[in-house]
Amino acid sequence: MARLSGYLLRLFSVEAMALFGVAGFLLFLIQCLRLFDVVSDKGQNLLTLLGQAMLGMPALGIVFLYVCLGIGLGRALRNLQATSELQIIHAGALLGALYRAVGLYALLGTIAVLILAHIIEPLSVRATSQWSASIAADLVSRSMIPHRFTEVVGDVSMVIGSRDAGGNITDFFADDRRDENSRRTYFAKSAIITRDEQGYVLRMEKGALQYFGPDQRFSQVSFDRYDLALDRLTGAPTDDDPLAQTPSNDLVVQALATQQWDTAMLRTLLKRTGEGLRVIAMCALVVGVAAFPSGKRRRFEIPIEFVVLGAAFLERAITSFLPKTGLLGIGIGSLLLLAVALAINAARLRIFPPVRFGRAVA
Repeated sequence: MARLSGYLLRLFSVEAMALFGVAGFLLFLIQCLRLFDVVSDKGQNLLTLLGQAMLGMPALGIVFLYVCLGIGLGRALRNLQATSELQIIHAGALLGALYRAVGLYALLGTIAVLILAHIIEPLSVRATSQWSASIAADLVSRSMIPHRFTEVVGDVSMVIGSRDAGGNITDFFADDRRDENSRRTYFAKSAIITRDEQGYVLRMEKGALQYFGPDQRFSQVSFDRYDLALDRLTGAPTDDDPLAQTPSNDLVVQALATQQWDTAMLRTLLKRTGEGLRVIAMCALVVGVAAFPSGKRRRFEIPIEFVVLGAAFLERAITSFLPKTGLLGIGIGSLLLLAVALAINAARLRIFPPVRFGRAVA
């Protein structure tokens, strides 16, 4: 790599990583504030709060890393223009070195985002799900006091007859009144907290589920054994997506072994890969906007931060709201942004002459 390209790459990277560090720290604090009441209400300590907040950072990092890369690149180019270094690069026919530095910068950023999207974020989702299940089991276990009604969370109460050293429970009863339009009651002669392939469950035996629906009708279902997921007693039940918790390399290995490439898995892989396309499109747009100095005196110049944030907002809006045509529709916003960026760069590089509207000669 030429010295100039290495110098420019360091400038771009320092600006982007400084912004990413500040944004990441602020988002981590926001995560902690958001989770503080939830964690404290469940009787957990500070380490659980920090761990839960940290596990949520990869998903946020995917969202704002490409924005930080775009803003960092734009700031570095504007600083080069302010110190007249950018003009020297153009005057010395060194634009190739500039584009090589930007290309390597975008490639490294793309690799970082793809690692987050394909590997780190699915693993963090899996760890968060397992940890939340463990917290739910701990909360329910601590709430089981013999012959005493205990409120697990708001409007969910339970009482047990006894509990031995092995964790076997007798005369279990729970009342769930969280839904204003319905009410659920569980009771069983015996129960135990255990874990299966789906997570922690309360395994009840010889009991019944009573349900009072919004239509004011009462129904009862008796059972010999019933496994109740503990998150139904400690919070709103969530449907964990197994694809979201599986790294892409495992998905590909499973598909190759079974020779089954279903649409849901392909959409997941393409969606994760599309995060890398966002980095390339954003860097190309910033280069087209900020890498070409102008000799015109401007009283007002749009801050590069507004350009990047506006482009990111439009790209997300197009991807979210435009009708999706097949699997390629997942990255339609990134593809359109990349097309606009390439058109701007082509016009700036004079690959095709811009259209000029002049006055007709009389």
